[in-house]
Amino acid sequence: MTIARARQRRPQRAARTPVWLFDLDNTLHGASHAIFPAINQAMTQYIVDALGVSHDVANQLRTSYTHRYGAALLGLTRHHPVDPHDFLKVVHTFPDLRAMLVAERGLARILAALPGRKIVLTNAPEAYARAVLAELGIARLFERVIAIEHMRTRRGWRAKPDRAMLRAMLRRAGASLADAILIEDTRGHLKRYRQLGIQTVWITGHLPERAPAMRAGGRSGSSGRPHYVDHRVRSLKSLHAGLRSGRLRQTE
Repeated sequence: MTIARARQRRPQRAARTPVWLFDLDNTLHGASHAIFPAINQAMTQYIVDALGVSHDVANQLRTSYTHRYGAALLGLTRHHPVDPHDFLKVVHTFPDLRAMLVAERGLARILAALPGRKIVLTNAPEAYARAVLAELGIARLFERVIAIEHMRTRRGWRAKPDRAMLRAMLRRAGASLADAILIEDTRGHLKRYRQLGIQTVWITGHLPERAPAMRAGGRSGSSGRPHYVDHRVRSLKSLHAGLRSGRLRQTE
């Protein structure tokens, strides 16, 4: 038997199935339009009421804890007597969520066309995440929602970009780091998780106008794509178009 014939008979390695890890806010919908301002206002007011501090102090605590821990909730539970479940419910409840949502046209069709498994990975609470997915008409496209309640361990609350948490969540989902593709608007999360070897996609279309130019702890090339970002896209539509053409398109 010739070497060439032996190679032909060698079984082909099965193609790997991608596991898409979608952030929720400013990734699957435009939270900066109305939802983020409402959440920020509600968080600050909750801190004022719970801790008896001024509005300025509450606002400073909210922003500093978000930057330090990835979610304001983590700082509040570690340093103050705050009921985490009450906090999450109060600041993520909206009387007319549908009117606040902004999303890409044809979002469900775009997501359905992406090959592989799809998981939502968000620092938001589960009830809010599922309500958003339901209003957008895309809930059925995701096999699971990993919300901040699911990231909690016996040692306390966790959130993105905690690396041990991500490893644990992927194990629970029966997925490997090698197959994971994280789609995020937050570059700090992309940077930290890229160190685990997963693919990273930075989506910028829902970001405030100045956000892409802000510092994120890494040098960018002429395309504005930091070294820890494998692909930069403006929208999920452009992500899908890049896959169809055989490469992910990077947009300015």
